[in-house]
Amino acid sequence: MTVQNPLNVLFLCSRNSARSIMAESILNREGKGKFRAHSAGSEPLGEIHPLVLNLLRKTNYDLTQLRSKSWDEFARPDAPKLDFVFTVCDTVARQACPTWPGEPMTAHWGLPDPVKAEGTEAEQAFAFNDCFRMLNQRIGIFVSLPIDKLSKLSLQQTLDSIGETGKAAESLKPESSAGG
Repeated sequence: MTVQNPLNVLFLCSRNSARSIMAESILNREGKGKFRAHSAGSEPLGEIHPLVLNLLRKTNYDLTQLRSKSWDEFARPDAPKLDFVFTVCDTVARQACPTWPGEPMTAHWGLPDPVKAEGTEAEQAFAFNDCFRMLNQRIGIFVSLPIDKLSKLSLQQTLDSIGETGKAAESLKPESSAGG
């Protein structure tokens, strides 16, 4: 796959208030220079969940560019050319998505919705922290992939693997040419 920097990545979730916002923040930090992350929702809430804001603030993430927005913004002709689109919730994965400019690679990285966590304040915070941890792990694997050395098929299989198990296939080796 030919790589141009930075690669645009869109994280989708129905409400764009928790998981997709966390993923956007993580990738913009971990993939700085290599990736530019965005997030959106099919039915955006219009605000970011307070526990997400608290978690990101406590871990020194930049909150200034974050907002809950519709996926329609990324289906317009003037939208950034998307290289990857990842769904992080089951609801969006089952919906018919818009046609994305640039025909990006897609994968489903579904995670439990921390917004639905019940219990004490500490138990709810744990659900958000756990979701953040899982996203951080998956995005860490994604950022470390030798994208320019993988065939499109190998890359697609690895992206799917990240979503299924949280781990890319350990045995996956980049395709190489002789001497390279």
